[in-house]
Amino acid sequence: MATMQTQSKNIYTSTVKHGETLLDVQGLKMYFPVTAGTFIQKKVADVRAVDDLQFKVTKGETLGLVGESGCGKSTTGRAVLQLYRPTAGSVNFGGTELTTLKGDELRRFRRRMQMIFQDPFSSLNPRMSVEQIIGEPLAIHGLYKGPERAERIQYILQAVGLNPAFARRFPHEFSGGQRQRIGIGRALAAEPEFIVCDEPVSALDVSIQAQVINLLGDLQEQFGLTYLFIAHDLAVVRHISDRVAVMYLGKMMELAESNELYQNPLHPYTKALLSAVPITDPELERQRERIILTGDVPSPLRPPPGCVFNTRCPIAVDECRERIPEWREVEPNHFVACHRV
Repeated sequence: MATMQTQSKNIYTSTVKHGETLLDVQGLKMYFPVTAGTFIQKKVADVRAVDDLQFKVTKGETLGLVGESGCGKSTTGRAVLQLYRPTAGSVNFGGTELTTLKGDELRRFRRRMQMIFQDPFSSLNPRMSVEQIIGEPLAIHGLYKGPERAERIQYILQAVGLNPAFARRFPHEFSGGQRQRIGIGRALAAEPEFIVCDEPVSALDVSIQAQVINLLGDLQEQFGLTYLFIAHDLAVVRHISDRVAVMYLGKMMELAESNELYQNPLHPYTKALLSAVPITDPELERQRERIILTGDVPSPLRPPPGCVFNTRCPIAVDECRERIPEWREVEPNHFVACHRV
């Protein structure tokens, strides 16, 4: 392991220093067209999966992104990495505007950004060995030739807690937690700066979740990584995230430092989410107020006018139904989109 660290080539050196803005997203929109027609397909509407998001991620931090299923979290991560080409908006990564990159230029840039997928069963090619899976990014980007590549693969396997002797095995020979470690290793192989973790533990047993979360924390410290951590488990997000953003129906409701958000939530949707998180102390559990939201989440095909949360908000007024709330900083580093705050 020590040998590999000595031989590892620092092929790319970032100009962004720790604590400076690495990712700057402004006005991000991701609309999916809906078509109709028997012979000639015409666009009749748009599914507004992500609608006018703005946030920043500093180098070395973990930004948690939470919300209900279908709110646009995963789409946001894929749009940031340009796996989905955004409908509108700016995605600036380390001073480079990603939305203008195309072809080989974008492919070369992808080395700096990687993704850990949610399902370790479907995200790995069953016909490829672990050695081939982790070696594929190295081959695509032309890194570590010959024996150096084999040594790099063994080093990555050790880093994610797998026996290097497993390199020639196939995904079906591993457990779910081990497969997710392989996925993490694949993301690490090309030495990225930024990783989107798309619900990386939601498909795993609870006992394995803690191991994977701790592994991600150790790897972040070891390799100086920056994470966008997408999840719906608020307890997991609090454990790993420096800041937390809350999404609802394609829009961002609130963004603050982790402890600030959990101790002083301002948006009514954030308060409702946090009230559903179990507390281990039975006395505190009995004393706290549970906020029950009524109604269903509106369709992103036809979002309600004004604030998208107004149909379920317990404190909504006429202004909430007529005007979209402004995204504003109400306290230092605490942003919210709500007329009532």
